[in-house]
This record gives sequence, structure tokens and C-alpha cells, in this order.
Amino acid sequence: MAKLGGDLTAYHGGQVSLDPTAHIRREPIGMVVLPIISLIWFGWPFGYASAPYDPIWARLHHKKAAYMAMAGPIANLLLMLVALGLIRLGYHLHYFEPPDSLKFSSLALGEGPAGMLALFVSILFSMNLILGTFNLFPLPPLDGSNIIPMFLSQRAAAQYRNIIHNPTFGMMGLLVAWKVFPKIFDPVFGFAVNLLYPGVRYH
Repeated sequence: MAKLGGDLTAYHGGQVSLDPTAHIRREPIGMVVLPIISLIWFGWPFGYASAPYDPIWARLHHKKAAYMAMAGPIANLLLMLVALGLIRLGYHLHYFEPPDSLKFSSLALGEGPAGMLALFVSILFSMNLILGTFNLFPLPPLDGSNIIPMFLSQRAAAQYRNIIHNPTFGMMGLLVAWKVFPKIFDPVFGFAVNLLYPGVRYH
């Protein structure tokens, strides 16, 4: 989205690609080390990544920068819907069956190769639902905070960006979002699960 809007920073850095190596080189801790440690420690992976952009371009084109910020959560939503469609298809074809209890990596069950596919689409569904929901929080440094300038004047957007790019606000935003997220995510996850298995209630 940044490239379409005129900022070629990520494009020249190799990030406009489905090849993950360019992103891993930029964020090895967030994309490799932290997910592995959190998977071992908590049972589910957590990580982070970012793509570079030109802050001067974002200041001059705050609406285009807002579209760039929206691209990540929208991509997460689309990937979640793809996973949802695959789970529903597998369920109707009797390759998958609903689990007795829901876990991050077991939204569908299967035997043999179908079991591996069920694991993959379950993680694809859960991970993208979590990332998309979390990043929509209107708190810095999350993507949701960068969507707000779309509704502001050029001057107000520039003043707003000066505030949210303060590292202190970024740290505070992450702490608040992390604290509030479970309360927001529970009903979101419940709604998404109801789309997977209409009429089936999980506690």
C-alpha cells in the first residue's frame, strides 16, 4: 500500500514480497526468536514485525499513510476468512470434525494428513484473528493509531503524529492494549467460532 501511495522505502528494502527472508533479516528477534520462546513457554507463538516507511511521506500524505496502516489488519482478516473457508469446507467434506474444546491450534481435528492440515488452518485462523484484532487498537504504536489521521486535517494529523511517535506513548499504548486485549478478544473470538460452527456453543 505504501508503494501504491508513492513511498518506495519498503519496496527498495525487499519487503514487498511474499518471501519471508527479507522480513526475518529486518526483525530476527520478533519473527524467529520470540515466537519460538513464547511457543515453548506459553504454548502459543507471539512475535512482531514491521516494514520501513518514510516518515516525511507519511506526514505529507496522512490519508495514504492511513491506508498503509489499514493494509496489515485487512490482510489478517482476509487470511482468517481463507482459513475459515478451508475449515468449513473440510468439515462439510468430512475431512475435519469440530473439537470437544477449543484451543489455539485445534479449531478443527482430522486423521492423518487431514490432521496436519487441520493444525495449519487452525493456527492460520487464530493467529490472524489475534493479530488483526490487536493491531486495530487505536493506541500507538499499533496500526489502529495510524488510521485516525485519515479523519483529521493536515495540520491536526501532523500534530497527532508528533504525539503518538513519542516512545513513551508507544510503550504505554502497548501496555494498555495488552491489558485490555483479553476482554475485547473473548467476544470477538466467540463470534468468529460461531461462524465456524453455527449453533455450537463453547465455554
